[in-house]
Amino acid sequence: MSPFKGQTGFKRVLNAAGYSLDGLRAAFKGEAAFRQLVLLNIILIPLAFVFHVSRGERALLVAVCLLALIVELLNSAIEAAIDRISLELHPLSKNAKDMGSAAQFIALSMIGLVWLIVLLG
Repeated sequence: MSPFKGQTGFKRVLNAAGYSLDGLRAAFKGEAAFRQLVLLNIILIPLAFVFHVSRGERALLVAVCLLALIVELLNSAIEAAIDRISLELHPLSKNAKDMGSAAQFIALSMIGLVWLIVLLG
Protein backbone atom coordinates (compact mmCIF):
# COMPACT_ATOMS: atom_id res chain seq x y z
CA MET A 1 0.00 0.00 0.00
CA SER A 2 1.26 3.47 -0.90
CA PRO A 3 2.14 5.87 1.95
CA PHE A 4 0.48 8.61 -0.13
CA LYS A 5 -2.96 6.97 0.16
CA GLY A 6 -3.64 8.09 3.74
CA GLN A 7 -7.15 9.48 3.49
CA THR A 8 -10.38 7.52 3.28
CA GLY A 9 -14.07 8.29 2.97
CA PHE A 10 -15.38 11.79 2.37
CA LYS A 11 -12.02 13.43 3.18
CA ARG A 12 -10.47 11.46 0.30
CA VAL A 13 -13.20 12.67 -2.07
CA LEU A 14 -12.59 16.29 -1.01
CA ASN A 15 -8.84 15.90 -1.46
CA ALA A 16 -9.31 14.29 -4.89
CA ALA A 17 -11.59 17.14 -5.98
CA GLY A 18 -8.94 19.64 -4.88
CA TYR A 19 -6.23 17.80 -6.81
CA SER A 20 -8.46 17.72 -9.87
CA LEU A 21 -9.08 21.46 -9.67
CA ASP A 22 -5.34 22.03 -9.26
CA GLY A 23 -4.74 19.96 -12.41
CA LEU A 24 -7.34 21.89 -14.40
CA ARG A 25 -5.87 25.18 -13.19
CA ALA A 26 -2.33 24.08 -14.11
CA ALA A 27 -3.46 22.92 -17.57
CA PHE A 28 -5.35 26.14 -18.24
CA LYS A 29 -2.47 28.30 -17.03
CA GLY A 30 0.39 26.40 -18.65
CA GLU A 31 -0.99 24.71 -21.76
CA ALA A 32 -2.06 26.81 -24.75
CA ALA A 33 -3.55 23.73 -26.44
CA PHE A 34 -5.80 23.14 -23.41
CA ARG A 35 -6.99 26.76 -23.46
CA GLN A 36 -7.75 26.45 -27.19
CA LEU A 37 -9.75 23.28 -26.57
CA VAL A 38 -11.67 24.97 -23.76
CA LEU A 39 -12.57 27.75 -26.21
CA LEU A 40 -13.62 25.18 -28.81
CA ASN A 41 -15.81 23.49 -26.18
CA ILE A 42 -17.33 26.83 -25.17
CA ILE A 43 -18.39 27.24 -28.80
CA LEU A 44 -19.34 23.68 -29.75
CA ILE A 45 -21.19 22.46 -26.65
CA PRO A 46 -23.84 25.22 -26.72
CA LEU A 47 -24.12 24.68 -30.49
CA ALA A 48 -24.98 21.03 -29.80
CA PHE A 49 -28.15 22.30 -28.09
CA VAL A 50 -29.09 24.55 -31.01
CA PHE A 51 -29.27 21.83 -33.64
CA HIS A 52 -32.39 19.68 -33.96
CA VAL A 53 -30.86 16.29 -33.23
CA SER A 54 -31.88 13.43 -30.96
CA ARG A 55 -30.78 13.37 -27.32
CA GLY A 56 -28.38 10.56 -28.10
CA GLU A 57 -26.82 12.50 -30.96
CA ARG A 58 -26.57 15.60 -28.76
CA ALA A 59 -24.89 13.56 -26.04
CA LEU A 60 -22.42 12.23 -28.62
CA LEU A 61 -21.65 15.75 -29.89
CA VAL A 62 -20.90 16.90 -26.33
CA ALA A 63 -19.02 13.72 -25.37
CA VAL A 64 -16.49 13.92 -28.21
CA CYS A 65 -15.75 17.53 -27.27
CA LEU A 66 -15.14 16.60 -23.63
CA LEU A 67 -13.09 13.58 -24.71
CA ALA A 68 -10.66 15.89 -26.50
CA LEU A 69 -10.17 17.81 -23.23
CA ILE A 70 -9.48 14.55 -21.40
CA VAL A 71 -6.97 13.46 -24.03
CA GLU A 72 -5.23 16.85 -23.84
CA LEU A 73 -4.95 16.57 -20.05
CA LEU A 74 -3.40 13.11 -20.41
CA ASN A 75 -1.09 14.32 -23.19
CA SER A 76 0.06 17.24 -21.03
CA ALA A 77 0.62 14.90 -18.08
CA ILE A 78 2.77 12.61 -20.24
CA GLU A 79 4.80 15.56 -21.48
CA ALA A 80 5.28 16.91 -17.94
CA ALA A 81 6.40 13.51 -16.65
CA ILE A 82 8.85 13.06 -19.52
CA ASP A 83 10.25 16.56 -19.00
CA ARG A 84 10.53 15.92 -15.25
CA ILE A 85 12.62 12.82 -15.90
CA SER A 86 14.97 14.57 -18.32
CA LEU A 87 15.05 17.36 -20.87
CA GLU A 88 17.66 15.37 -22.77
CA LEU A 89 16.57 14.30 -26.24
CA HIS A 90 15.88 10.59 -26.20
CA PRO A 91 14.05 8.38 -28.72
CA LEU A 92 11.75 6.90 -26.05
CA SER A 93 10.85 10.36 -24.75
CA LYS A 94 10.12 11.47 -28.30
CA ASN A 95 7.95 8.40 -28.88
CA ALA A 96 5.95 9.04 -25.70
CA LYS A 97 5.36 12.69 -26.60
CA ASP A 98 4.55 11.87 -30.22
CA MET A 99 2.07 9.19 -29.18
CA GLY A 100 0.33 11.64 -26.86
CA SER A 101 0.15 14.10 -29.72
CA ALA A 102 -1.21 11.40 -32.02
CA ALA A 103 -3.93 10.59 -29.47
CA GLN A 104 -4.95 14.24 -29.45
CA PHE A 105 -4.96 14.34 -33.25
CA ILE A 106 -7.32 11.36 -33.28
CA ALA A 107 -9.55 12.97 -30.64
CA LEU A 108 -9.77 16.18 -32.68
CA SER A 109 -10.45 14.20 -35.84
CA MET A 110 -13.21 12.40 -33.98
CA ILE A 111 -14.86 15.73 -33.15
CA GLY A 112 -14.89 16.70 -36.81
CA LEU A 113 -16.06 13.31 -38.02
CA VAL A 114 -18.81 12.87 -35.43
CA TRP A 115 -20.12 16.41 -35.92
CA LEU A 116 -20.17 15.91 -39.71
CA ILE A 117 -21.93 12.57 -39.49
CA VAL A 118 -24.54 13.80 -37.02
CA LEU A 119 -25.25 17.11 -38.71
CA LEU A 120 -25.11 15.91 -42.33
CA GLY A 121 -26.44 12.39 -41.79
